[in-house]
Amino acid sequence: MPSMLDAVVVGAGPNGLTAAVELARRGHSVAVFEALDTVGGGARTEELTLPGFRHDPCSAVHPLGVGSPAFADMPLGRYGLEWLQPELPLAHPFPDGTAAVLSRSVGESAMSLGAGDAGTYRRLVAPYVGHWDTMAADFLRTPWDGLPRDPYRFARFGMTAIQPATWVARRFRGEKARGMFAGLAAHAIAPTSGIATAGIALLFALAAHAKGWPVPRGGSQSISDALAAYLRDQGGTIHTGAEVKRLDELPPARAYIFDTSPTALARIAGLGNAYEHYRYGPAAFKIDYALSGPMPWTAKEARSAGTVHIGPTAGEIEAALGAALHGRRPDKPFLITAQPSLIDSSRAPAGKHVLWAYGHVPAGWDGDATEAIERQLERFAPGFRDLVLARAVAGPPELAARNANYIGGDIACGAFAGLQTVLRPKLARVPYATAHPAVFLCSSATPPGPGVHGMSGHHAAKAVWRRLRGAR
Repeated sequence: MPSMLDAVVVGAGPNGLTAAVELARRGHSVAVFEALDTVGGGARTEELTLPGFRHDPCSAVHPLGVGSPAFADMPLGRYGLEWLQPELPLAHPFPDGTAAVLSRSVGESAMSLGAGDAGTYRRLVAPYVGHWDTMAADFLRTPWDGLPRDPYRFARFGMTAIQPATWVARRFRGEKARGMFAGLAAHAIAPTSGIATAGIALLFALAAHAKGWPVPRGGSQSISDALAAYLRDQGGTIHTGAEVKRLDELPPARAYIFDTSPTALARIAGLGNAYEHYRYGPAAFKIDYALSGPMPWTAKEARSAGTVHIGPTAGEIEAALGAALHGRRPDKPFLITAQPSLIDSSRAPAGKHVLWAYGHVPAGWDGDATEAIERQLERFAPGFRDLVLARAVAGPPELAARNANYIGGDIACGAFAGLQTVLRPKLARVPYATAHPAVFLCSSATPPGPGVHGMSGHHAAKAVWRRLRGAR
């Protein structure tokens, strides 16, 4: 290791690894320090239940990963990353056995919403279909990093995106369209009446039409392993099992980049109360299942969908998210489920399957939502419980223990609420910089926010690169 490194990265999640790669490929000396024994952060794969059943403890489906400008610019396929596309990206079933779907086809998606809303959906997405590559660069950018590539579409999208999802949903007449739109917005883990939640919903819909909602063969660990292998080929080093508690424990470097929560960065770097106003949001309650067969969904569309949303109406979804936000135990949680073994046989023994599911609960909640979650699953897949061979349950305390970035079980590393929705982690010209000139933040607490896309690391690396270039 050189006597003075150009950069040290703390945390080997997708953003930390992306930041390290971006610097290493530009000739900078880089070392990564990870507290756990393997790289991955929120993109890991483990045998959580039974031998041969490979589960993703956090992220599983990656519409923004396959569509990420940062990942697209790296030869990750050469390092084992292979995207697998389900027949349908998303199904949103209803109690009568029907379902709305999000398909690669705009027309198929529109018609599943009912004749009264098909045209409305087409008009909503039409200005952006076919323009993903330029728009993704604009959606997943930071204002600090120059002008948008497509100013007209960016501005048009922004006028819709800044609205609450509940406002945009009023354009639809029926419960199917409103329910599916609310489910897409709920990925923000915030009430759909919050500002900019319409943008979350529209972004996920456009990603499905442009790139699908794929899973990586072998699980989410494949993304992290590919990034790590590419980094090593660029001369970077990775140290696992190396928990960092103070900045002076790290080797001398010109820059330190933290793929951590703002809270942890402030503690480790000695920045005091620099992020005292940063807020964390509701938590997830996650269950991974080993199943003896495929999910017996009543809606046939759900049987071929990679992702299935459970919580049919917009009202039910809003109530579930509101309960989590206001500290109430879940009764009918909104669930996001994934069934990667439908298209990836490596995830379970022959004939068996894995199911990935989570609902929303209050931050730090130490109760058990297993029964409430399984009632919801049985509601749309009668007989599901008979297929359960084993389950791995993780409430907020367990999620926070597994990943230090998930404060109180918040897998988004920060609430989508108020100004923090668009100004993360605080108002600043360069949101990746800190009060310490050599310390930077690159986690999903920075723009563009949560998701396995590496763009927060990409942008943070640009800020560091400019500083290193200026110093030289």
